[in-house]
Amino acid sequence: MQVQAGDLLGKINYPSDLKKLGEEQLEQVCQELRQYIIDIVSVNGGHFAASLGVVELTVALQYILNTPYDQLVWDVGHQAYGHKILTGRREAFHTNRIYGGLSGFPKRSESEYDTFGVGHSSTSISVALGMAVASQYKGETDRQHVAVIGDGAMTAGIAFEALNHAGIENSNLLVILNDNNMSIDPNVGALKDYLTNITTSKPYNRFRDDIAGVLAKISSIGPDAYTMALKIEKSNKGTLLKRSNFFEALKFRYFGPIDGHDVKHLVKVLRDLRDIPGPKLLHCITTKGKGYALAEKDQTKWHAPGLFDKITGEIKKTKQEKPQPPKYQDVFGHTIIELAEKNPKIMGITPAMPSGCSLNLMMKAMPNRAFDVGIAEQHAVTFSAGLSTQGLIPFCNIYSSFMQRAYDQVIHDVAIQKLNVVFCLDRAGIAGSDGPTHHGAYDLAYMRCIPNMTVSAPMNEEELRNLMFTAQQDDMGPFVIRYPRGNGVMVDWQRPFKAIPVGKGRKINDGEDAAILTIGHIGNEVIKAIAELNGEGYYPAHYDLRFVKPLDEALLHEVFKKFNKVITVEDGCVEGGMGSAILEFMADNNYKAQIIRLGIPDRVVEHGEQPELWAECGYDAKGIATQVRNLVIKRNTHTIAS
Repeated sequence: MQVQAGDLLGKINYPSDLKKLGEEQLEQVCQELRQYIIDIVSVNGGHFAASLGVVELTVALQYILNTPYDQLVWDVGHQAYGHKILTGRREAFHTNRIYGGLSGFPKRSESEYDTFGVGHSSTSISVALGMAVASQYKGETDRQHVAVIGDGAMTAGIAFEALNHAGIENSNLLVILNDNNMSIDPNVGALKDYLTNITTSKPYNRFRDDIAGVLAKISSIGPDAYTMALKIEKSNKGTLLKRSNFFEALKFRYFGPIDGHDVKHLVKVLRDLRDIPGPKLLHCITTKGKGYALAEKDQTKWHAPGLFDKITGEIKKTKQEKPQPPKYQDVFGHTIIELAEKNPKIMGITPAMPSGCSLNLMMKAMPNRAFDVGIAEQHAVTFSAGLSTQGLIPFCNIYSSFMQRAYDQVIHDVAIQKLNVVFCLDRAGIAGSDGPTHHGAYDLAYMRCIPNMTVSAPMNEEELRNLMFTAQQDDMGPFVIRYPRGNGVMVDWQRPFKAIPVGKGRKINDGEDAAILTIGHIGNEVIKAIAELNGEGYYPAHYDLRFVKPLDEALLHEVFKKFNKVITVEDGCVEGGMGSAILEFMADNNYKAQIIRLGIPDRVVEHGEQPELWAECGYDAKGIATQVRNLVIKRNTHTIAS
């Protein structure tokens, strides 16, 4: 759906067009840009509140910087919609996050203005520092390097590592701290409190109003005056805040806090900072969802609300005539409370995704037993390990894609020591319109190679509950449960708990000629395929492995003794995944069979709805049925009993 841009925005295709306007026109540009984002996202969906909060900052940066020569890194891409619209993609923005359309995040292959792919948080300072050092090495001393990082992203270890390094490099680096006290959920931790203290310090706020401009001008008087100004600034900041400034201690020049919604003042400050050498940090105070009252009031709800009526704010939901299965994340959220009520050892941990993984339910019901540790996946894993050493059973819930950031901790801090940490990997498999940075493609492969690890995946909600029940038993060791984004398949899912023997699969239905082996939710696509195939005279058997480690060897011996044609199906990478495990078993036991492996291919899969991407990769019901037809002989004379 095309949306008409405002009078000024409609004339801006690239930042060069924006620079032709007078500074007095920038407020109108901001109004039109904000309305354009509202108009598009309300009818097409996508992330919402984050980009509204940086409209003025986006306009000011593109007005002052000489992009793409000057390099601008957004952290994370949730806040980059305005950036995309101002850099040649306004006409195509209605395709944002749609299959075959624009990516929802900055993407190097999409535009030269997208300097780095940023689907995961907290990478911008490291990247911008690398760019700055490279420019310095090449003699490009006039080139600017800017990292825009949200205060939520500052809780990740890599951000602190980058600040620590940047402070000793005399590189042309500006870090802009977009301080809105939010990631997806409200921020947590001591850094949040520190930033709040800065923003509420009245004496300091009076002092800092004109400091950036003063320093920029005084530097022209001479080196002695400049050095003296730095000393005065440092002394006053320390006194007024009654503590050392954290960023100054890391040898960053600190400026702020300033109003991140005053575009004229932002332009002035950014112009002044452009002329100050070395690492600098500009602290901007913004409101997530700025300009849309409902989003300002409930920023978590409006992070990515889906389709909505932009006038009334009513979020549009598909009308269902009958009860629908719940989301897997909600099954997790309710089930962990049920288990924790019976087992006082259970604790819940998430790195900044309490609403996304539904641990917020436990945080409300049992606030002393559920923890949001901020965007800090490494810490979440090792914190869980510490809890486990004291006899507790932590359920560490991390999106599959984000768990990649804590892989060393999984091995070193949990697996080697055989600690009973339960890793619940949400958004496993194809994640949908968030695209390749969020697809949980690799967890089966990267977890099954670790010693002492149990790796499982439920085919439905009841199986998820039972795997969680199984994992919280004593001495289970490191235990992975991975499940997808979205809804399950059972309306009647809250059934009594049953322990599942570790490494035990199950036969869904018997058959002849071929066996289909699955793990996880994607097995439901096989059920659909078999229903279609049976009507055509094809009768494959279906086995749900449940566990990729340990494998159910008794079940696999049964399969390979009966079938010489096998299809494996997984919502994960083919390279090293469940299908590879089956090939290894076959080779180790001297079986010979024709095996077709279906799953995420060895390439980057772009964004789109889950069914669209399953179909593209060939493992939706239609693709599975096609493989069976190509593999087996058609039988019309009988039906195989289930």
